[in-house]
Amino acid sequence: MSNLVLVGTQWGDEGKGKIVDILTESADIVVRFQGGNNAGHTLVVGDEKFVFHLIPSGILHDGKVSVIGNGVVVDPAVLIEEIDSLKARGYLKEDAAFAVSAGAHVIMPYHKAVDKAREELRSPENKIGTTQRGIGPAYEDKANRQGIRIEDLIDPEAFKEKLTRNLKERNLYLTKVLNAEPLDFDSIYADYTKYAETIKKFTIDSQNFIADKINENKNILLEGAQGALLDIDHGTYPYVTSSNTVASNACTGAGIGPKDINYVLGIVKAYTTRVGGGPFVSELSDDDGKYMQRVGAEFGATTGRERRCGWLDTVQLKYTAAINGLDGLALTKLDVLSGMKKIKVCTAYKYKGELTTRFNASAKVLADCTPVYEEVDGFDEDISQVKEFDKLPENAKLYIKRIEELLGVEVVMVSVGPKRSQIITLKDPFSL
Repeated sequence: MSNLVLVGTQWGDEGKGKIVDILTESADIVVRFQGGNNAGHTLVVGDEKFVFHLIPSGILHDGKVSVIGNGVVVDPAVLIEEIDSLKARGYLKEDAAFAVSAGAHVIMPYHKAVDKAREELRSPENKIGTTQRGIGPAYEDKANRQGIRIEDLIDPEAFKEKLTRNLKERNLYLTKVLNAEPLDFDSIYADYTKYAETIKKFTIDSQNFIADKINENKNILLEGAQGALLDIDHGTYPYVTSSNTVASNACTGAGIGPKDINYVLGIVKAYTTRVGGGPFVSELSDDDGKYMQRVGAEFGATTGRERRCGWLDTVQLKYTAAINGLDGLALTKLDVLSGMKKIKVCTAYKYKGELTTRFNASAKVLADCTPVYEEVDGFDEDISQVKEFDKLPENAKLYIKRIEELLGVEVVMVSVGPKRSQIITLKDPFSL
């Protein structure tokens, strides 16, 4: 039995979906433990492309169970759309292959309305870059103890009572504070009670379900959304998401104990990207940055927004390795760097005239930092079909080894393309 936590080590978009898909071969249960449909996992299986916003990408494997944990906030319409899409494409043949926690909180229309209205009120320089999908306001209601959970949604009387109370308060806030339009109770109640009819059959007591599987010595893969630098406590606040994205939140968001985690795998892109606002020390605005964006198809899976691109930043990565307690790394999109004559790695910052290798997550501090680079030779070879580490170009191998030296964490997987088959596995994390 082995329980593995998989986390992003940058600002998200590191390629977690593909790695989850590959590791699911060795897993029995895949659990999503935080976030909402403001994140997207993209993977390519054969000639098919899949984009998941809520359901773990492990759902593509027969004989596995994919679970949305209690730490996730769920938009029922998005969830049902994903379920229907999977079934239409010949997946999710058995309903027992998917489950959603009764304790997961529900994203309501008023959450999205508040999210949108708040962002519109912010001045351009203060916009956070929210996806306006209601994630933050849903987590607010959870913390305020007035959230609606899946268990409430599938109970018509409980849902009516809570919706009546919450909508009255939220409509006052929307109209009197945010100058937005009020929402209609009847239409919301009708839509959401219809959603409940579909979701009810997938609803489980997830904490006890997962505990039972641990006692049965099953392999469990716990996946997060976004990346560690978007963590609400440890990220570049306020340019963060509304939940904890670090590995330790797998315990809270899935309902397991720390002693049950055997391995933490960090996903790191071979360069750095970011969507939305906030400081980005190694960001590029030159031809190299445009090359990464074009070759890497750096556009958000959820929003379609262009991702800002820059060189790999090992200052931030040492920080995220520490706060996640990483045991190993999966390096993704190495193939994107093919064709670059020189590759730079940010190994330090210059802040107020002084050099530092210590990452400070303060947005104010980072805005005043400039990168200090180490330059290595690039490689021209097409590596998209390479299956073994030793067959990579020498400079690609040296780049990987330099990352390991700088971070003190071993690379156990290398992705060389978007397809499931385009992977080099040096060590199986489930066997470590």
